[in-house]
Amino acid sequence: MASIAAHQLTDAVCEHGEGPAWSDRWAGPRFVDMLRGDVLELAANGSVARRHVGSVAALTRARRRGGWIALTRHAVLFADSDSLDAPLTEGPRLWADPTVRANEGGCDPAGALHAGSMAWDASPGRGSLMRMDPMGLVTEELADLTISNGLAWTAEGSRAFYVDSATGTIDVFDWTAKDGLSSRRTWAHVEGGGADGLALDTDGGVWVAIFGAGAVHRYDRQGRLADVVELPIRQPTALAFTGAHRERLIVTTSRHGLADPELSAGAVYELVGHGVRGVPTYDFGG
Repeated sequence: MASIAAHQLTDAVCEHGEGPAWSDRWAGPRFVDMLRGDVLELAANGSVARRHVGSVAALTRARRRGGWIALTRHAVLFADSDSLDAPLTEGPRLWADPTVRANEGGCDPAGALHAGSMAWDASPGRGSLMRMDPMGLVTEELADLTISNGLAWTAEGSRAFYVDSATGTIDVFDWTAKDGLSSRRTWAHVEGGGADGLALDTDGGVWVAIFGAGAVHRYDRQGRLADVVELPIRQPTALAFTGAHRERLIVTTSRHGLADPELSAGAVYELVGHGVRGVPTYDFGG
């Protein structure tokens, strides 16, 4: 692959940036400042708008019928219009344990939300992956997780790639609308840092943020490490392909927990020169 470089798009606008996503109906990509509880939107002119939604904002996605959702500490919020400042209504609660919070996730091709969690202290086995279907029915899919993180479906929808950051691997599931996620198995081993959020390209590549190592890895369709892109910050967190043709690849970053954060820690970056297009992030069906 051609030489890939990281270009800074914003100032350090986040304490802990996460969960980037794209919709053609938005003014630009949206992402979250997770531990401040904010959803942010990056406009084409470089300005950043911010909306506070709760004590935690773990992800945001567009709704197929218009509007958007936000995953907060324990619940899902619904907006009926696409505007970032649209009124929000609280929907189902996914967790009740005050020592656990939401952490990343995604929507499947059928429109269900799959929401991950972790303990506040990241203690092993306290996290889970919950599924909320478009009608609001909530079921537990996976238990005994530690830091449920990146989750994305392939373009044809038959597989989903997943990260529990404590395992040191990228895993893959089979998926159907009838049976959901099944047959979890290790797809690639990640070295040099913690695997965090991920995004898929249409050539079969999996891009994953390597938290603590200041890098993004791309694995080819066989699960082999194909590219390492270095960033000038230590804590990249998540990625998304954006733009009308999903030709732009952005990376959120974090300064959380650093005694000496880089000046740009918490900024959004773009990876340029990658030469691929991305698989869209699916919208919520409800």
